[in-house]
Amino acid sequence: MIAALTALAAQLQAWFAGGALVFARIGPVFAVVPVFGERVVPARIRLAAALVTTVVVAPAVVEAVPVPPPTPLGWVIFSAQETLIGVMLGMALRLMIQALMMAGTMAAQATSLSQAFGGAGVDPQPAISQVLVMAGLCAAAMAGLPERLVQYLVLSYELFTPGQWPDPASVAQWGVARVAQAFALAFSLAAPFVIGAGLYNLALGAINRAMPQLMVAFVGAPALTLGGLFLLFITAPIMLSVWIPAFLATLGNPVAP
Repeated sequence: MIAALTALAAQLQAWFAGGALVFARIGPVFAVVPVFGERVVPARIRLAAALVTTVVVAPAVVEAVPVPPPTPLGWVIFSAQETLIGVMLGMALRLMIQALMMAGTMAAQATSLSQAFGGAGVDPQPAISQVLVMAGLCAAAMAGLPERLVQYLVLSYELFTPGQWPDPASVAQWGVARVAQAFALAFSLAAPFVIGAGLYNLALGAINRAMPQLMVAFVGAPALTLGGLFLLFITAPIMLSVWIPAFLATLGNPVAP
C-alpha cells in the first residue's frame, strides 16, 4: 500500500510539473490572444481559461516536454524559454486584431470620423476601429476560436521545440514579416475608404476651382462623413470576409510567410 501510494505521488508530482511547464507557454498566450486576452476581460477569467486549456493540452504534449535540469536556475531558464515562445504565439494572433484597428483608423482618417467617439472603448480608437474590432472578435469566436486555439497550441510544440531558445535571426525575420502582413492587410481593408475619399476630395477641388464662391468645406465635409458611413455599411461584411480567412490561416500555421 505504501509503495503504491509513493508511486502514485511520484506520478502525480511528475504530471503537475509537466502541467506547470505547459502552462508556462499557454499563460502568456492567453494574456494577449484575441477574445480571451482583451483588457475588458478580468484577469481571473483569463487565468481560469489558461488553466482549463492547460488541462486539455497537457495530456497531448507533456511527453514532448523534456525535464528541466533539477536546479532552480534550470527551471527559471526553461520557463523563460517557454514564456518567450508563448508571447510570440500570442502576438502572432494579436497582430491580426491590430490590422483591424489600423484599417479602422485609416478609414476614419479618410472620412473625417477619426475623433468621433474616440474614447468609447478601453483603448482610445476611432468608432470605425471599435466596430471592426468587436465584429472581428465575434467572427473569430463564432469560427470556433477555442477549439482552434487548442489545436494551435498543440501544433506549437512541433514548430517550437520545448526547452530551446528560438533563433534570434529567425524570430526577427518572422516578426518583421508578421508586422508587414498586418500593415498590408490593414491597407487592403481600408482601401475603399482611402480611394473613395481621395477621389471625392479631387472632385471637391475641381468644383472649388470652377466655383470659388461656393463654400466647399461646408458642403463637402458632411457629405464625406455620410458617404463614409454608407461605405462602412456596405463594405464591413466584405472586410470581415477577407479578414477571417487570414486570421484562421495564422491559427493554422503561425510561422507561414
